[in-house]
Amino acid sequence: MYVKQRTAKQASSITGAGLHTGNECTMRFKPAPPDTGIRFVRTDLPDKPWVQADIDHVVDISRGTTLQEGEARVHTVEHVLAAIAGLQIDNLMVELDNNEPPVADGSARPYVDKLLEAGITDQDADKVYLEIDTPMAYSEPERGVDVVVTPSDEMRITFMIDYKNPALGTQYTTLVDLAQEFVDEFAPARTFCFLSEVEQLKGAGLIKGGGLHNAVVIYDSDGGQIEVDRIRKALDLKDEAFVGETGIINDIPLRFPNEPVRHKALDLLGDLALIGVPFKGHVMAARSGHKANVALARKMRELYKKKKLAGRYSGGGEVFFDINAILKIMPHRYPFLLIDRILDLDPGKSVVAMKNVTINEPFFQGHFPGHPIMPGVLILEALAQAGGVLLLHEIEQPETKVVYFMGIDKAKFRRPVMPGDQLRFELEMKSFRRMTCKMSGKAFVDDNLVASADFMAMVMDR
Repeated sequence: MYVKQRTAKQASSITGAGLHTGNECTMRFKPAPPDTGIRFVRTDLPDKPWVQADIDHVVDISRGTTLQEGEARVHTVEHVLAAIAGLQIDNLMVELDNNEPPVADGSARPYVDKLLEAGITDQDADKVYLEIDTPMAYSEPERGVDVVVTPSDEMRITFMIDYKNPALGTQYTTLVDLAQEFVDEFAPARTFCFLSEVEQLKGAGLIKGGGLHNAVVIYDSDGGQIEVDRIRKALDLKDEAFVGETGIINDIPLRFPNEPVRHKALDLLGDLALIGVPFKGHVMAARSGHKANVALARKMRELYKKKKLAGRYSGGGEVFFDINAILKIMPHRYPFLLIDRILDLDPGKSVVAMKNVTINEPFFQGHFPGHPIMPGVLILEALAQAGGVLLLHEIEQPETKVVYFMGIDKAKFRRPVMPGDQLRFELEMKSFRRMTCKMSGKAFVDDNLVASADFMAMVMDR
């Protein structure tokens, strides 16, 4: 049974100040067609530019997740994305008349309420998932940060924090069912910070819209009320502030006994929405923040790109392309298709291809009779064709394009290639701008380097 994509039934909006910029902003959720994904639209800028909510558009993760494409820049999107992902919405236009969503109460619940008020509807398109087949991980040993995602039939999150603070201690939470748990058990969890961070953040020009009404501030100083008063004066806080018995400024009651770790799980859910599609896997995180979340999301999106490319050409989830898949990608045909298999492809970065060299190759008839050697120019051509697969993946509608090679530099031939050899081609993308790229490639037989060269190529219409 296929699950359908979802969007909002109608528009809804929320207004307020952004957490870090303090800018007043009205954010409007609007329905979007299938396969649109999540787009943040800056309605206050000329031509209303938009940025796609995916990892390729992350430009800053210092104290939140910032997206940008061209003039469209949007700060602190993780709580909004968590609300959208938690409600399992696939397509949505998020219009803003400023550069940061309203922080509201510091949780995702106000956004959730607006979306539920507008209603959610199924669409006439199947939902696409990234299914995790093998474990993936990101680690920062010096900070004790670990994030691992393992195979699972559903999306699950397990999170642990340990800040060595009496008000927090060691906290743990697990999210196993979005439909049953997200709205009431995780969406209301508010952002939190330590008192010692407040002045630092303010000095960095951040939290201009922050206050005790939209964040849980945890006491972590030996200065007592004197320290609280100093920071309150420095930050021009109009709210009363006192050292609470619970370790939380003003003894603000928590919504859950483990609210801080639930909010960390919320942030993680929002950051992983940047994969661009929902996923099936169990994420286990220890002391993870935006940097680790985004690093894992980047690895998961690269895996999604691989699976999407393999599915596009071979109709399945296999990431290695056989000759039938290559024939769908490349315009070359006999006797000039010189690669037999793609062994690996890291989208936008590198490709590994293979060619079995047999005595039946037509060029051996004349090169040379009685002493068959593969022409060096054809080794370079095979390298270039492997690069063509890598390059065509990076553009829309690759079946309508062809790759023209503009230059070859530093070509070297180390040893002859003969019938019975198996060639392995390894190419790395050095740059790709305005449909022009530079690649560096090497050809091996076994582990012996037989040829190498740098290539420049351009993508053209067929």
